Amino acid sequence: MSRFNRSLALAAVSFAALITAQGSAQAGAFSIREQSATAQGYSFAGAASGSGGLSSIFWNPATITMAPGWQSESHLSLIIPRIEIDAVAPTQTRVFGNSGEIGQDAVVPASAASYQINETLWVGLSSSAPFGLVTDPRENWSGQAYSRSSRIFSLNVNPIVGVKVNDWFSFAVGPSLQYFDIRLKRAAGIVPNAPSVILEGDDIGFGFTAGATLTPFVGTTIGIGYRSSINHEVEGTLSAPAGVLAATGVQLPIRASLNTPDQITVGLSQVITPAVTVHAGFEWTNWSRLKTPAILGPSGGVVSALPLNYEDGYFYSLGLDYKVTNQWTLRAGLAYEQSPIDTEIRSTRLPDNDRIWLSVGAGYQWSDKLSFDVAYTHIFSKDTPIRILPGHQDYAGLPFVADVDASTDIVSVAVRYRWDDPKVAIPAAPIVRKY
Repeated sequence: MSRFNRSLALAAVSFAALITAQGSAQAGAFSIREQSATAQGYSFAGAASGSGGLSSIFWNPATITMAPGWQSESHLSLIIPRIEIDAVAPTQTRVFGNSGEIGQDAVVPASAASYQINETLWVGLSSSAPFGLVTDPRENWSGQAYSRSSRIFSLNVNPIVGVKVNDWFSFAVGPSLQYFDIRLKRAAGIVPNAPSVILEGDDIGFGFTAGATLTPFVGTTIGIGYRSSINHEVEGTLSAPAGVLAATGVQLPIRASLNTPDQITVGLSQVITPAVTVHAGFEWTNWSRLKTPAILGPSGGVVSALPLNYEDGYFYSLGLDYKVTNQWTLRAGLAYEQSPIDTEIRSTRLPDNDRIWLSVGAGYQWSDKLSFDVAYTHIFSKDTPIRILPGHQDYAGLPFVADVDASTDIVSVAVRYRWDDPKVAIPAAPIVRKY
């Protein structure tokens, strides 16, 4: 990246770090999907084909060519998870109680900006938190030997260059700068007030994003976007009390190689009438690439591991919008998410499962330059068992069987502003095939 883009990236990271409370995974595994209040109103249907407005560049950077002039958007999502783990027989430690509420409310920001240089070329910048997780059960509970708290935090900055090749095809590409931080804590024993083992580390990695849009017919937009995997060489410490790694308590410098999953998103938006547009979406996330990262000590030997071994994740969505007036637009969406985590590998840190998303939203055009969006989503989770028994990748000699009660509410708001004068700016140049 140029010095200018590096400065923008560092500024965006600093700003996001100031306003982000914490990450809370609300996509499969530890992904965060809440990057757009606009697209959330459709349960993210058509996010890759532009249903999210400028914020769609998170999924498909080529949608930047749908934004005329000089624009910016800011999005803020409040995620309210409700997750509790209740141990059942034959869990011998269930006398120590259930987890309590392990989900943590979170505020997740995202922003996007674009500038149209001419009828062919656009530049833009996206800042987001694509990965995040906070689960925090009671300090003393029946599953403390498997987890006490877990935190994953990320910040991503993505400059973009978009090109409108002709009236029906556009593409875009850009580098990604990502900060990744992880902290995992568990008890070193099963009795209350047992000391903790803590692993923590962070890294900055680089990747890229690319995408294309196609409009084969008037009113039909197809988009496909790709976000690459990013390799993080995480460096940090592993702290353990006496008797766990050595006869005395230790704090080992450690490192681990972790690859975030790459992702493909496909969107379709179809105008039905001047007032009604329907959207569809599909998302594939390559979680199976995570495997089991080894945790290496200062001499290069393996001191521990992170057994992830996820399957791939899939997300299917449908949505529609209805333009009530020139100012008001109503949105609704439904989605089904296939989690990369099943009972064979499900842990107390991340008791994820398949989910159904139900969303509603609204947009208000205040003026030619200013508009607002709001969305609400409720996520219904399937019944979720945890079965850490012999053969499970987390099993450490202590059977742990439990049921998880989980649901999530999400409220998102956004503001969009156009900085130039729409009346004298470069023509919007919609992507429309003329034959």
